[in-house]
Amino acid sequence: MIRYCTRCLYPETKPDLWFDERGVCSACLNYEKRATVDWDARQAEFRAVVGRYRRDGSNYDCIVPVSGGKDSTYQTIRLLEAGLTPLCVTSTTCSLSAIGRRNIENLKRLGVDYIEVTTNPLVRRKLNKFCLQNIGDISWPEHVTIFTIPVRLAVQLDIPLIVWGENAQNEYGGPAAAAENNVLTRRWLEEFGGLLGLRVSDMVGQDGIRPQDLIQYTYPSDAELARVGVTGIFLGHYFPWDGYANALMAQAHGFETFPHMVEGSLVNYENLDNHQTGIHDYFKFLKYGFGRATDIACNHIRRGRISRADGLTMVALHDGKFPSTYLGRPLADILAEIDMTVDEFVAVCDSYTNKKLFRRDHLGQLIRDRAGNLEKVNHDNVGPDR
Repeated sequence: MIRYCTRCLYPETKPDLWFDERGVCSACLNYEKRATVDWDARQAEFRAVVGRYRRDGSNYDCIVPVSGGKDSTYQTIRLLEAGLTPLCVTSTTCSLSAIGRRNIENLKRLGVDYIEVTTNPLVRRKLNKFCLQNIGDISWPEHVTIFTIPVRLAVQLDIPLIVWGENAQNEYGGPAAAAENNVLTRRWLEEFGGLLGLRVSDMVGQDGIRPQDLIQYTYPSDAELARVGVTGIFLGHYFPWDGYANALMAQAHGFETFPHMVEGSLVNYENLDNHQTGIHDYFKFLKYGFGRATDIACNHIRRGRISRADGLTMVALHDGKFPSTYLGRPLADILAEIDMTVDEFVAVCDSYTNKKLFRRDHLGQLIRDRAGNLEKVNHDNVGPDR
């Protein structure tokens, strides 16, 4: 039986999650601390930090990594409101959607200079397939380059400050907020950079991949980072981060939402740029028993927008569904880009499924409905579902 937070819907299987004696999870406890934050003081701190890096027209004040999504659109708006001149940098996503491209173009229209770096698509597809098969994460190369490409450009263009978005750890503002030791070392980047224990060098030799094919996936050396003084802050430390509020702000500035709820989600305003995201989120469900719908429901429950009971109903309807389509594109077409069939994909799914989390028949085989969806052992702290 899976144990769940008594306040939100996170299960004990979520990595790095813990519960207090009341059964409340650490994510909810961290959110509680927001009520004691002096956000006016935090924003004054933000202005002081970015003021130290302002270049007065001699160069860009900062780099902001962007995808064109709701959060990076919000980040850009806040930086422009602060009177900064940011350079927006995109690492092109693996399987860019049409709405994703339109939202990138909208972000440019906010009034920024913009650089997009597209890695070799032939190599990228090999990495997508290798990582899906070997670590169960098709998005590994995207999550790595989201961090490496902006940092490489910061070194190359002599722009010390990088402004990231949400601070997943919800603990501190980033190295730039420190008086000493404020350089983004390789160790710091690897902590946040989504490597999942897999080194970039491990890819050399896989399906003919050469070291020179991985230049954009490689962090600068600590010596290069120190020479420029590359550092970073999390905007979410200084402004109360809320995906829904960010989406409203972004929409007011031209951001386009999807015509209906995104598959496997509960909303129409996030994860709109990459057709492979449905696969990424599905593998989280297979490994840990929760997916993107749970993440979204928990965020809304903490903010009092929905009750836990209603969130539970919504999650049971939409979380972890087999990704037969994503953003309207059929799974077979998405997999064709990485030279994989649906049957091969299902076999990979089975190899990564934590079978303790899902119902099985008397022979120990996973139970699926006609759409290929699995049934969880239990959705809440009330015993196995039937």
